[in-house]
Amino acid sequence: MTLRFRSAVLALLVSAALLVGCGDDADGPIRLYTSVTEGTVNAVVELFEERTELEVEVFRAPTGEVAARIAAEQREGGIQADVLWLTDPLTMQQYAADDVLQAWSPSGADAVPDAYATETFWGTRILSMVIVQGRDIDRPLSAWDDLTDDAYRNAIATPDPGFAGSALAVLGYFASAPEYGFDYYEQLADNGLVVVNAPGEVVTGVAEGRFDAGITLDFSARNAVAKGSPIDIVWPSSGAVAIYSPIAVVDGAGSGAEQFLEHVLTEEAQVAIADTGWQPIRTDVPWDVGGPQVSVDWAALFDQRQDLLDRFQAILDG
Repeated sequence: MTLRFRSAVLALLVSAALLVGCGDDADGPIRLYTSVTEGTVNAVVELFEERTELEVEVFRAPTGEVAARIAAEQREGGIQADVLWLTDPLTMQQYAADDVLQAWSPSGADAVPDAYATETFWGTRILSMVIVQGRDIDRPLSAWDDLTDDAYRNAIATPDPGFAGSALAVLGYFASAPEYGFDYYEQLADNGLVVVNAPGEVVTGVAEGRFDAGITLDFSARNAVAKGSPIDIVWPSSGAVAIYSPIAVVDGAGSGAEQFLEHVLTEEAQVAIADTGWQPIRTDVPWDVGGPQVSVDWAALFDQRQDLLDRFQAILDG
């Protein structure tokens, strides 16, 4: 075989591999890219592997890092993931807009409320954004508007919406709610709002006394309280911001990816999600909600992700 012929054969093989991409999962693991907490992912994956004997290869990172990896892969020829399981619908919608998600009707999708379902992705759990405050602060909070009070100047923290999907979603809620809008963030910024990376960093900062209060996930705050952290959870009187965490199959992925998504929507997997501290998307799985919840028409915000981030940054930059 000549060198030229071998080179031609190699080129054909590489081209074939690129055409197959991540869709041929018959001989390899199902690749899951996710920003979901490790304990929850592990519990759901272990159940799936026990039931199907299929292997799941997990890449788990904060939303911003998952997005960076996907962007790099798109530049190099295509997403290598088979399944995306993310924190917020606004980030997921970007991939739907890029036509990289599979449109189909998974088994069990009828258990997902209509508000948390599209043609390409479905909710798996509900995240509640609440207020966390120091146990010994002089003026306890009770509502979202309290965060703009001058009494807490330079002492309120929020996660970065460019890093944490939950923070992006809560930005979308406040920006679109008539009673708040971007004016709310301007008031927070004028009051010295501090931006940290993740919800857990807000909780840690409040516990250490660096902040009086902040915006965070009830999950993060509950875990800290259970470990004896000197903080209190404030369920805002108007309601915690409820966000749904979506899952989707990458277009061209194989049947194993579809099986995994359908597994996540089963009652068994939803119980596992609840057991690891998250409100399940299925209403037939018991969950004690901590208080009233408010939400937003997420579909109306789907094309506004970058604009939300740009306006948020402009407010911080003054």
